[in-house]
Amino acid sequence: MIHEPPLLTIRRNFPRPRAEDLAAFAGVQTGHAVDAMGGRGALDYRIKPLAPLAKALVGVAVTCKCGPNDNLGLFAALDVVQPGDIIVAAADGFTGAAVAGDLVVGMMRNKGVQGFVTDGLVRDVAGILPIGIPVYCAGVTPNSPDRNGPATVGLPVLVAGVPVESGDVVIGDGDGLVIIPQARIAKALAALSGVRAAETALEAKVRDGLEIPDFALKILRSDRVIEIE
Repeated sequence: MIHEPPLLTIRRNFPRPRAEDLAAFAGVQTGHAVDAMGGRGALDYRIKPLAPLAKALVGVAVTCKCGPNDNLGLFAALDVVQPGDIIVAAADGFTGAAVAGDLVVGMMRNKGVQGFVTDGLVRDVAGILPIGIPVYCAGVTPNSPDRNGPATVGLPVLVAGVPVESGDVVIGDGDGLVIIPQARIAKALAALSGVRAAETALEAKVRDGLEIPDFALKILRSDRVIEIE
């Protein structure tokens, strides 16, 4: 006999990054964060902010698995979050209904949540924007979801092609979102200084008139190139 699954499976006590490590990511561009992790880590390009951001988004992920056409997990996540957290809701990319609207986003603000991320859709844009919480999503629809579950909170999820665990660092700007896994925080922070230095140096060369960088010229002048008439 198959028993009914639980409506909610919740993990509250997941490890969190150190406050000083989280602070070190403040103001980091998503492109720099990706370069510090070897060129990957960004959510699918379709996940974009609902409105332009006043400043970059940085916080700790609290994951919830809502599944398609359901958002019970989102309400459960509200019982787990701490001020400054970012709720990351996996909706399996479902586009038939929204995961959240202005009322739920308003509850997030009341709990001190500083951002909401989903690979699904949202609704009530006119009500969400004045709330002031950055919302990243795949799009907008007026359709509303069910609240039936089953759902999880605090467990690993897959969002827009990227694995996310509660306690990971979320970085967002106008280009998109990057997930820094907890296990890679130290290495990413160590690599960031080199990434920033290289970017700054190249930016200066471009301002001074650089047309083609040295590495490209080296390839163009090598025997690895065939010129065809």
